[in-house]
Formats: sequence, structure tokens, C-alpha cells
Amino acid sequence: MKNNLPIVLLIDDEVDLCMLIQMSLKRLGIRSEVAHTISQAKLKLKKQSYDACITDIHLPDGSGLELVHHVVQNYDHLPIAVLTAHGNMDLAIDALKAGAFDFINKPIDTDALKKLLNKVIQYQNLQTDGQNDSFDASQTLIGTSPVIQKLRSDLKKMAQTQAPVFITGESGTGKEVAARLIHQHSPRKDSPFVAINCGAIPSELMESEFFGYAKGSFTGAHQNKVGLILAADGGTLFLDEIAELPLNMQVKLLRAVQEKKIRPLGTDTEIPVDFRIISATHQNLEQLVHQGRFRQDLFFRLHVMDIYLPPLRERGEDIMLLAEHFIAEICQEWQETKKELTTDAKAWLNQQPYHGNIRELRNVLEKAITLCDGVAIDLIHLPIQTKVIAAPQSSPEPQQVSYKAVSAPIDVPQANLLEDGLEAYLESIEKSILIDTLNQTYWNRTQAAKKLNMSFRSLRYRLKKFGLDDAKEY
Repeated sequence: MKNNLPIVLLIDDEVDLCMLIQMSLKRLGIRSEVAHTISQAKLKLKKQSYDACITDIHLPDGSGLELVHHVVQNYDHLPIAVLTAHGNMDLAIDALKAGAFDFINKPIDTDALKKLLNKVIQYQNLQTDGQNDSFDASQTLIGTSPVIQKLRSDLKKMAQTQAPVFITGESGTGKEVAARLIHQHSPRKDSPFVAINCGAIPSELMESEFFGYAKGSFTGAHQNKVGLILAADGGTLFLDEIAELPLNMQVKLLRAVQEKKIRPLGTDTEIPVDFRIISATHQNLEQLVHQGRFRQDLFFRLHVMDIYLPPLRERGEDIMLLAEHFIAEICQEWQETKKELTTDAKAWLNQQPYHGNIRELRNVLEKAITLCDGVAIDLIHLPIQTKVIAAPQSSPEPQQVSYKAVSAPIDVPQANLLEDGLEAYLESIEKSILIDTLNQTYWNRTQAAKKLNMSFRSLRYRLKKFGLDDAKEY
């Protein structure tokens, strides 16, 4: 850091508050200078180099948002945080969208201030070491298409802030991969990355899983349990399929995001928790807001920085790059001889719609490698069959034979209506439809639920009902 000790520029018109923050900073081994207006701050920024800025939103000669824009545009490696009073969360969100590094609530909590400045110091160390300039996701986010190159650039920018990130994209596009990349290149990289699939936790267990509980708070609570949010303290909390979050949990999550505090079940004490939230879904969250199924206030808290992951079918040449990468990776993991795709196999792979995206491509290749005894993966190893479609017998012309790719048929024994009764008969039909849809989506349960127009939780219930919840294929 400059001059051995970091130096912070504090901008606020409340003299007493500035003195209090300066005393706290001094105890933390951090030097500080004060400006009471935007104009004073701009002059000091011209004369002195700082490691960080902390500014109030309301200043005598304008809004702190103006100063945030000024710093972002003219001092791109200088992190700036904003001070917000209770009830001014919308302004804090606007500041994050404008490029602020983070925000801190008034009245100032010393521990929160210390955590914020530790992140600032880590951020500055990343800049000094050049790690952010060498943001390399080529081995994780494979591809050379323009959309992927732009995605890498966007992820690099998002890694440099503490703002909430919202990721959209079809199932299987790699939303968790993108979230991990943001975390791994951020000042939080040495702290936990906690990933939660909101659709995989039963609604009755959600609150205890998210917030934890105290011993004896309910039947079966034999010991204290740390919730998943507290487990992400100092790091990143990734909430996948956040659209599956029930409304009552949306309220509790909103409070945790705004106040940066949680209250475990069975306790009266709030615990401060510092986490960055990244959320994702394949659903249209705006539409769910209009339908009353997702809270608008939480929607705006999560939608600070948005990122879209393109479907595989829009990535052109990336399909073959990914296919070759997966083949090499799978063969190494399985200790198989290196295999290669034939020209026909490549052509077939390039023509698929990939509704399951990258996950579907890998599943297809895993099955192909399993079926391939040699070194060449051909059409016979891919999930298609060919059958002969003959011309009508009455045709006077020589019989023409054509080939058409069709999905493998599903053969699920069905109950007999008269012998087994209507209920068993209908259940056998339901099971057949479930298995057929799951095979079409390569057992991607999220995609299958979407095709069946049911919730993920409803699908899980039915799979458990038919003993298919642990099945991989049928």
C-alpha cells in the first residue's frame, strides 16, 4: 500500500460523524482525510492518491452518486463505498449500479467498517499484483465466440465490485460456473463460496437451512446448527433457481440482504453476516413479479448487475471446442483411450438444438464414450436410431429407402385397466410420461419440469413416489 499505511478519503458533512469514523480508522491502522462537500473531495482527489473513498449519499452541494460517477470515470482503480441511512436502500442500490464498490449502513458499526476496508485492501492488492488484469477464464469458460468473449469481459468487471449479481440463462448454460468465476477473481476469493439450489430444499426446511437454529428450538434440534448464509460469511452466497424460493422465505432473504444480519431459529439475537449475493434462474423473474409469485422489492435488490448466459446453439464454433474438451476430460477421468469424433458425428453434434445446453452435450458424450469400444465416436454411439421407411407396396416405382433419425422408444410396462384398476393404470401412464420426458432431457430434472409445465418441487415429489428420485437413466 502507499506510504506503508492505507489512506482513506472520507466525504460527509457531519463533523462529529467524521471524527468518530476517523477514530475507528486510526484504531484499525488506517490514515484518513476528510472532505465535507463534493467540490472539496474532487480537489483532494486531484492532489492526493487514496486507497479508498467513503462518501455519504446526501451532501450539501449534491448527491454522493455524482461523486461515485466521478470516481468511476476518472479513477477506475479507486474503490468507493457509500454511507446509507436506514430506509435509503434504494439509493445504495443505485450507487452499486453506478459502480460503487460497496455500501455500509448508518449508524456505523466498527466491525462492518473493518470488514469493508479489509475487502478494499484485498481489492487493491489484486490490482497491484495484476490479478484482475490477467482475468483468465479460458480453461473454465471455454469458447472463442463473440458472446463468450463479451461474457468474460463482463465477469471481470463484476468481480471487481461487491454488488449483487443476477444471472439468467437456460438450464445447463453454466450459471454456477460463472458465479464461481466472479467469486474466485474477487476480494472474497479466500473466503467460502456457498452454492444453494433453492428448488432442491423442501419448503418446510428452508428457514432452518438458510438461517440455522439453536439447540432445542424445535423437535429434533439436538444441537446448534450454522445456517448456509452464515457459512458464507466473508464470502459469496450463490442462490441457484431463486425463482423456486417461497414468498415467506423471500421476505426473510430480503431482510438479510438489506440489513446484513440474520436471526437463527430459536434465538432472539441477530448475528451480523457479510456476504455477497449472486442469484440465478432460467425462469422469467419479471413475469413472476407481475404474477405475484416473486416480490418486487427483492427483485430490485438482486437485479443490480445482470448477466446473460447464451444458449449453446448460439455459440457456433464453441460446440466443437467444448466437445473435444469434454472427450479429453472424460477419457482422462475414466482412464480410457483418447477418442475422436468422426466427420458425421461432428456434423450431428453441430446441428442439435441443445435444450439442455452444455450439460446436455457432456451427457451425450459420456454415453457415446461408454458405447464406443474403439477410438472413433460415430453416429451409432450418439443417442439416435435409424429405421427404414419403405415406399407403399402399391407403388410401381422401385422401392426407395430413406433414413430418419428418431428418438429411442420408451418401453414402460403399463397396468391393465380392468385387472389393476383405474388408479394403478393412471399411475403407470404418469410414470411412462415422466420417464419419457426425462430421457428427452437427458435426465435434466429442471428442464423436464419445464417441459411438463410443473414446478421442480412437484417433479421431485413424483419421482420419489415412483422410486425414480435416485435413478440416472431408465
